[in-house]
Formats: sequence, structure tokens, C-alpha cells
Amino acid sequence: MSLLTVDIKEAGYKNKEPAISNVHFALEQASLTGMIGANGAGKSTTIKAILGELPFLEGTIEMEEGTAYSYIPERPVYYDELTLWEHFEFVGAVEQLGEGHLNYARELLKKFRLYERMHEFPGTFSKGMQQKGMIALALFTGPRLLIIDEPFMGLDPSSTRMLLELLDEEKNKGTGILMCTHILDTAQRICDSFIVIERGTVKAAGNLSEVLTQCGAGDGSLYSCITTEDELND
Repeated sequence: MSLLTVDIKEAGYKNKEPAISNVHFALEQASLTGMIGANGAGKSTTIKAILGELPFLEGTIEMEEGTAYSYIPERPVYYDELTLWEHFEFVGAVEQLGEGHLNYARELLKKFRLYERMHEFPGTFSKGMQQKGMIALALFTGPRLLIIDEPFMGLDPSSTRMLLELLDEEKNKGTGILMCTHILDTAQRICDSFIVIERGTVKAAGNLSEVLTQCGAGDGSLYSCITTEDELND
């Protein structure tokens, strides 16, 4: 069985008013799948459906039994009253994680140059620092499934390189990764497969060659697979 199987007939924010429809795909272990599309295409709505955050959904979202997952949102979210390290301690307590996980958290904070500031409040951090903290929080739990929405936003080149290395490490551990991103040149280089969303449905899915063929992208670029709203309305 796949780590994650998505079979959505219709889903949305209001009953019987679908924002996405006919969204079907599966995510395998030890793989990185890029979900791409124009603004408003339905990528974030699809992620919310997977996370169970939509009030209306016809279809099924199935995870392999025992699959622990982590989610990195597009905009970092923290508790105002907790320091960065207290967030790790809180998550560790809730998930009943041992000292080994907390030691890995310390390693991640050192890699992202946040170790010296881990006892400060994330609200005082820059957007990039907040994003790095969220990435570390998602990874230290050891998820089998990782769902990421626009992970590169706010990251400097050094942190972007570090994130790419960490994603590769996660894949080698067997983690299945679903990444929503607008950074298509990076996605084209690192992803094993792709899901192209357009107007709330799957336009194309498969490996790079399959997706380019389905989209008729003769120039060999994922950018040719993305149709903007202006183009759709012409």
C-alpha cells in the first residue's frame, strides 16, 4: 500500500461548492513528489483536504497504518508564549519522543544556525529564521510522510542548500515527501514525480517525461505546464 492515497471526487470550503474535484494520486515511500500549479489552482486546498481541514469532502484520503506525518505550512505558526526550544519540548511531550529525538533537534538547530537563539521567542525572528525553525520542528519527530507548502520562501541560499540536503536524507530514510512549490527549476531537478494542478483538478501526473508529454511541453520545462488565470480566460 502507498504511504498516502488521495481519491477526491469533490472537496471545498462550503458544502456542495467544490474548490477541487477529481484529484487522484498516490505517494510512495522514499520519494519526493512536487505539486505545482498557478496561484489559486488548488494546491493548498488539496493539502488542506489531506490534513482533514476542509468541511466538505467527497472521496477518501488514506494513509498506511501507523504512518506518522509532519506538515510545514507556507506561513510559520508558533505559540506566542513559548520559546523555540519550548516548542520542541512541547511536541516531544505530546508525541512521547525520547532524548534521541531532542538531540536530533539540537543538531538541526545548529545546522540552521538557530542553536544560539533557541531560548528566544520565534516572534522576534526574521521570516527566514521562523521558516527554518518550522522545518526543524517538522523533521525532528522522524515522520514517514512529510507535507511541505512552499518551503523555500524566506530562505537564504545557504539555508536552501541545507534544506535540499535534508530532504535527500529524508528520502534515503524512506520518507515520502509531498512538496508544493513555485520554484520550478529546483523542483524539476530534485523531484521524482509531479502533480500539476489546474482549476482545482489534476492536469498531469507522473515522472518528468510523462508530465511534460501530458502537458505538451515541447521545450522540456515545467514552466510550460503551468497555465495562468489570464491565459485560461483568453
